[in-house]
Amino acid sequence: MNISGNTIFIPGATSGIGLALARALRAKGNTVIVGGRRTELLREIAAEGSGIHTVQIDTTDADSIRSAASEVLAAHPDLNVVVTMAGVMRVEDWSRPSGFLDDAERTIVTNVLGPIRLIATFIEHLRSMADATIVTVSSGLAFAPLRATPSYNASKAAIHMLSESLRLQLAGSTVKVIELEPPSVQTDLMPGQRDSDFAMPLDAFITEVVDLFEAQPDATEIQVENVKFLRYGEAPGDYDQVVATLNSRDPHGRRP
Repeated sequence: MNISGNTIFIPGATSGIGLALARALRAKGNTVIVGGRRTELLREIAAEGSGIHTVQIDTTDADSIRSAASEVLAAHPDLNVVVTMAGVMRVEDWSRPSGFLDDAERTIVTNVLGPIRLIATFIEHLRSMADATIVTVSSGLAFAPLRATPSYNASKAAIHMLSESLRLQLAGSTVKVIELEPPSVQTDLMPGQRDSDFAMPLDAFITEVVDLFEAQPDATEIQVENVKFLRYGEAPGDYDQVVATLNSRDPHGRRP
């Protein structure tokens, strides 16, 4: 993906990694549209004066996705990049259904079905463009599990394999598939994560991600250095050690 000159839609980007990435990509000379459920946050973003456009979307709702897509494409027919950013992460206790079932279902709908619906809604338009990109967002936890978040781990593993499969299906087309694989980043994805000394500072993460996009326009996976111990833990036979290290802290990044 070229780092500039794109029209980019990032649903699930009213805060955290999504919003920070939207601002960085706008600064690189892209037209950027962010989407989210909360109208008050969309109004704040629109009022910033950064030139970022906004649209209301709930990626857990198929009708909302279709409505938002129609609005985005009507205003921005040159759209050529979709980033499936929206996601949730919840601590679960799988020893009893009341400790995980509702959160697990919400996680799978948001993190797996949401991206599938987004891609289904935009794929024909993207294939009509001369140069287009789908950016999926998995996680280092797609490759090594955090004990406290089984459904999140599984959902991001699903996104990794979806990205691999979709890339094969779209080979030879004008649509590239790039998988962004964040480590733990200092955001509000989980309570306490913003202040965790284990998590990567948000600004540092975004700077490295944008640098990688710029330096590696043909990359299939965007991996900052902090995520590589998770991504490649199995390759040198270090998987058990990686999992033990990952789970030596509580879900908020604190040592027990």
